[in-house]
Amino acid sequence: MIGGISHLSYMEVDLMEAIKDYTVHIDSKKRINLRGALYQYYNVKEYENGCIMLEPRELSVPDGISANTLKDMDRAIENFKMGGVSSAIDLSDF
Repeated sequence: MIGGISHLSYMEVDLMEAIKDYTVHIDSKKRINLRGALYQYYNVKEYENGCIMLEPRELSVPDGISANTLKDMDRAIENFKMGGVSSAIDLSDF
């Protein structure tokens, strides 16, 4: 589990007791404010019936780049220096 309650069924969510209950309004930029939010990042799920579920997320910095990835990057740079690259891609349509 990466923070949150995604492993719970809807029935279990209905049985949980709310620790806060308040009304918010959407501002002119379609935002809401969460009072005293415990997390900085949330995953948002919006349902057809108008319900919105926020699941807390804690982002982490990766430990580093693997040795294989570094070796692949070195090989790509060597290929580039030797001219072993594909032709340019036309991105003008984008």
